[in-house]
Amino acid sequence: MARTLLRRRKKSLSPEDVTVSDQPMVRRAVSAAALGNTMEWFDFGVYAYLAGTLGKVFFPSSSPGAQVVSTFATFAAAFVVRPLGGLVFGPLGDRIGRQRVLAATMIMMAASTFAVGFLPSYASIGFAAPLLLLLCRLVQGFSTGGEYAGATTYIAEYAPDQRRGFLGSWLDFGTFVGYSLGSGLVTVLTLTLGSDGLESWGWRIPFFIAGPLGIIGLYMRLKLEETPAFKQEVASAAEASSAAASSAAAGRGDGGERGGGEQGGNKQGGDEQGGDPVEEARQSGKGRLKEIFTRHWQAVLICMGLVLLYNVTNYMVTSYLPTFMTVTLGESDTTAQLLVLGTMLLVALAITTVGRGSDRWGRRPMFMGGSIAMIILAVPAFLLIREGGILFPAFGCVILGLLLVCFAGTAAATLPALFPTRLRYGALSIAFNISVSLFGGTTPLFASFLVEQTGNTLIPGYYLVVAGVIGLVSTFFLHETAGQPLRGSGPMVETEDEAREVVARSRVEEGRHARDLWLRLWHPRGGGGKASKSGRRSGERERERDE
Repeated sequence: MARTLLRRRKKSLSPEDVTVSDQPMVRRAVSAAALGNTMEWFDFGVYAYLAGTLGKVFFPSSSPGAQVVSTFATFAAAFVVRPLGGLVFGPLGDRIGRQRVLAATMIMMAASTFAVGFLPSYASIGFAAPLLLLLCRLVQGFSTGGEYAGATTYIAEYAPDQRRGFLGSWLDFGTFVGYSLGSGLVTVLTLTLGSDGLESWGWRIPFFIAGPLGIIGLYMRLKLEETPAFKQEVASAAEASSAAASSAAAGRGDGGERGGGEQGGNKQGGDEQGGDPVEEARQSGKGRLKEIFTRHWQAVLICMGLVLLYNVTNYMVTSYLPTFMTVTLGESDTTAQLLVLGTMLLVALAITTVGRGSDRWGRRPMFMGGSIAMIILAVPAFLLIREGGILFPAFGCVILGLLLVCFAGTAAATLPALFPTRLRYGALSIAFNISVSLFGGTTPLFASFLVEQTGNTLIPGYYLVVAGVIGLVSTFFLHETAGQPLRGSGPMVETEDEAREVVARSRVEEGRHARDLWLRLWHPRGGGGKASKSGRRSGERERERDE
């Protein structure tokens, strides 16, 4: 028992274990990551608001309902390849660095979105037109597979522990600003050009804007440095690898002296293989994937559940709601566009407040409260929306916006904290993109299909209720991470004074743990009580975080 307790003892932090964040670099990191999300969601806003127009341009022979389904099927196709992008870019980001991968995804996103503006219509080249649109969407989806997970990882690893929720919320602020810019531009084009002008040539204008946005975003990302957490992980891995190589060389040398020529041949073969095969397997892409799904499967499932909750709500409001109000309910394009645009502006204004609140009250209360509210309010929100006019649909949109911001303001700080540093980008990319592909990006397609087949206009509300139930179950198993260091990393603070306070508190905690250990060893049936339990719990949390 003494050996077990000694292994569980809590060591104090040294000043070298605490990282003081570089505030100008933090601001640049947040800005560059948010701009990538802004460009991605500028495209989504444009695509959602132009769904009816794109259906006429690329699928003219279909009925209006079939055109919408076909357009959203092309939209959903991009999400089919997102997990492939996550499988490629995620582990790559854990091996070569976050900054390089984020620069690559920015180039691919900008180029594929820009190319959509040059596509000929169905009337010009026939069936090849929708195929080219599909190809552009697939490239967008593949690049997006590494975008959001990389951006959240980058911000989380730069943000101080006490402000990770606030700084992470700026990433999704970029999401809704991008959506608002895209949808606002389409609204202005609709008012100025009319439906005929928009269908003829005006739909190309928003896609052309992606080119300059991409160049600006790429420039900002190329100016970024690698995150402190990734640098520490690389240094630790290099040190461990060097120590293992030295130990192996010493062992082979001893073996060579004892075993003669045959051992010498084995030594040479071992050098050609490059070291410990077990460690090589852990560092390889295949080894990392195996570790993600064997050792961190619970975190993967929690992540998928939270992503489902956030993204079903997100795509229901941003991508499906404008078309639902115009095609299904018969509202005018301008009314629907202005209502959803107002909802996005509401979310953008409130999102950083929610992020700051998650730093103060915790991530779990935000997700749990939002999930319960979703279960209760989703169907009434759609009842209000289908009443028609302006007032009741506006109230319904406000309800959906407030539900969405509960998840949008919290996700970027919550999801990266589920995984350790050496696997964070890859694990988050895989879990996030599988969930988005299966449940988020398909939301407009399934919702429009179910409404058309059943004629029940409350189907979107029921869809959100199911998402709320899944989110509530996932939140139940979520550990609180607000104010805590990321798994596998030391504390991150804003100032030197905070660093000294963290070290001082750590030394006090070490003294309490030493007292608890003494009580456990010399008074196993008395004393210790509450302190012992607290020490055990703290030790278990520390071991879990360091894995």
